[in-house]
Amino acid sequence: MNHPLTSLFESLRCDGSFWSLRVVDERAESLSVRRDVAQPPSLSRDRGATVTVHADGGAGYAATSDLSREGLQDALDRATRWAKATAARSVTDYRAVPMPASVGEYESPGADAPFARAAWFDLLRAESAAAKIDESIVDWEASVEVRTAEHLLFTSHGGRVRQRYRFVLPSLYATANRGAITQTRTLRGLRGICQQGGIEVLERFGFLGAGRTVADEALALLGAPECPTGTMDVLLLPDQMILQIHESIGHPLELDRILGDERNFAGTSFVTPDMFGTYRYGSDLLNVTFDPTTPEEFASYRFDDDGTPAEKQHLIRKGILERPLGGLLSQRRAAMPGVANARADNWNRPPIDRMANLNLEAGDASLEEMVRSIERGVLMATNSSWSIDDSRNKFQFGCEYGRLIENGQLTTVVRNPNYRGVSASFWRSLKRVGSADTREVLGTPYCGKGEPAQIIRVGHASPACVFGDVEVFGGDA
Repeated sequence: MNHPLTSLFESLRCDGSFWSLRVVDERAESLSVRRDVAQPPSLSRDRGATVTVHADGGAGYAATSDLSREGLQDALDRATRWAKATAARSVTDYRAVPMPASVGEYESPGADAPFARAAWFDLLRAESAAAKIDESIVDWEASVEVRTAEHLLFTSHGGRVRQRYRFVLPSLYATANRGAITQTRTLRGLRGICQQGGIEVLERFGFLGAGRTVADEALALLGAPECPTGTMDVLLLPDQMILQIHESIGHPLELDRILGDERNFAGTSFVTPDMFGTYRYGSDLLNVTFDPTTPEEFASYRFDDDGTPAEKQHLIRKGILERPLGGLLSQRRAAMPGVANARADNWNRPPIDRMANLNLEAGDASLEEMVRSIERGVLMATNSSWSIDDSRNKFQFGCEYGRLIENGQLTTVVRNPNYRGVSASFWRSLKRVGSADTREVLGTPYCGKGEPAQIIRVGHASPACVFGDVEVFGGDA
């Protein structure tokens, strides 16, 4: 890798057994039109570095926004002192952790695509104007955020990694009110449409013309009855499935959480190390993969932030739990295989075990076949609320939009559809998995975890799915 910072890294000095420099340079620009008024655009840049040192069996970190030789050497010296000071109390002897020495590069699709602000503003104005179709529409907004980033990793073992990203995060919503009832409808959720690439991200999701659609659906919800209460089948569309996957599969399978590291802040997990290889997490239809190789997905990369090469791995196969979401350090501590998911959300945080792209593999059922298979149930779309206990087991989720399914037919629109369950049994009720035609590649930019806190990008792809005997209730229940 030929980069101006290479020679600067090579001029630094450290007496640790291993050390690394990770440099992050990110730019973000946001455009928004709310209630037909263009909002002030925002532009930001964040640049800095973290150094990691292993010395005397301990590990130390230090971060700095001073990327001069003096600033980096000072950070390196501080990290070395921390590593030596913590060595006697470390739960891991870092001298026994084989750190990778990867060399390579990665680029998002359209990494160098220009940001045509005028054209994007025109698109946002058009969708904002299209949403104001009735006096009951009281709030509406079309927005987009574009982030570009360069991540560099240099290691004392010869690792040289450069990864360049371009993230697009569009958002569109309309809120309707009549008397005491207020309903909001979004396009796949607020920031749910987030991918790597350019303006084609908006085209893939039909952003053009969606202003009228979300407004129509918000108005329909105003006059809709409350979702009924009872035990019935539930057909979850992909923009709700991603939240279900995220909370009740992704977080429980993070290996550092299983080992107890997150107990003080983000909680523990109902999953224990002895479950891997034998535990029935779901029905035979459940196949879940860690896959950072899908080009457009939000958290795709070639190497994690420790430099471990990333590849697709099954976490759950035919319902059986196989592998946790654990990076190199957690794998060593737990003595079990994991994945390349040691990730940091910025230059001033160390890598920890994080979801990246966590996907539910497609099945063979069309949406029409899934609807026909349901005698009594509810189709639910787009997450609006969530609650889950600190072991990521008992949960309750609410959605923006619902439709009753009666005798194999979609019928009445219902508002405030909610459902609850238990992770350890919910996935075993999986009855049908949609085909690739029902699958969508979505994600979230707001996954929180860690002390100090880290808010990171996560991708999820899922087809529509049917679950049986689910506890369903409306907003009045």
